This record gives sequence, structure tokens and C-alpha cells, in this order.
Amino acid sequence: MDIALTQRIVSAANTQAGRKTADALGTAVLKKALATQASAAATLLQALPQPQAQPALATTGSLGTQVNTFA
Repeated sequence: MDIALTQRIVSAANTQAGRKTADALGTAVLKKALATQASAAATLLQALPQPQAQPALATTGSLGTQVNTFA
């Protein structure tokens, strides 16, 4: 077997292993960043003021109970 070929195979395997490690590390960092952003978004949503109750709509009389459809 050619020694140069063996060295190239070993080098390729090492390079591929390094890429897998780098990909795994990048994925872990991305997950951590997404978790941090989700936590920050939840905190911001909780800080928003709660909406006030809307007044009841009119149910009797002529004011607010009829729609004029003429254009």
C-alpha cells in the first residue's frame, strides 16, 4: 500500500472529524443563543401592561345598534 495514500486517508478522516466537532459546537452555541432570546422575549412580554377591559357594546336604543349601509 502506498504510504502517501495512507497519509491522505488519515488526513481526510481527521479533517472530517474536526468538521463534525465544529458543527456540533456551532449547533450547541446556536441552541444556547435561541434559548437566551426566548427567555428575553418572554421577559419583555411579561413586562407589557395588561389591556384594560373594554366597555360593553350598546344593545338597546338607536345609538350604536344600527348600521347605515348607504353609500
